[in-house]
Amino acid sequence: MANKSGAGLAPTRGSREMMSFDPFRQFEERFRHFFEGFEPFRTLGGENWSLATWAPACDIYENDNEIVVKAELPEVKKEDVYVSIENNLLTIRGERKFSEETNKENYHRVERSYGEFMRSFTLPSFVDANTVNAEFKDGVLRVILAKREEAKPKQIEVKVK
Repeated sequence: MANKSGAGLAPTRGSREMMSFDPFRQFEERFRHFFEGFEPFRTLGGENWSLATWAPACDIYENDNEIVVKAELPEVKKEDVYVSIENNLLTIRGERKFSEETNKENYHRVERSYGEFMRSFTLPSFVDANTVNAEFKDGVLRVILAKREEAKPKQIEVKVK
């Protein structure tokens, strides 16, 4: 994933590695392996308890004028999402509440995570924190971070004599 400006969001990894890297999944796999066969960590039906913390999936990309952060927030209300920037750290936090429309005893399985979440990203120094916009539509939050003028690519005409 090439970065046009030469600076990027920390940490930087190759695109294939970024798409497959999930520290929570790796932690859960190692934890399960460590306690394999230890019965208190089993449920009825022989399935392992999920230790995953809910963290919405995010995509981050950049063009000539801005950096865009997209976060998937299905069934999260706009009023339950908070976006802030402090000391070059973008923080997205909120809560997905469990729907009480159906009695809990009527569920056969609950696999989706609920509750509070928080994601934080270190921003490059060329982001203009005063011109940040956020849009929330169809369960996707888009945070648009404008680049400072000096960070935008410039074309310089070369005169040949």
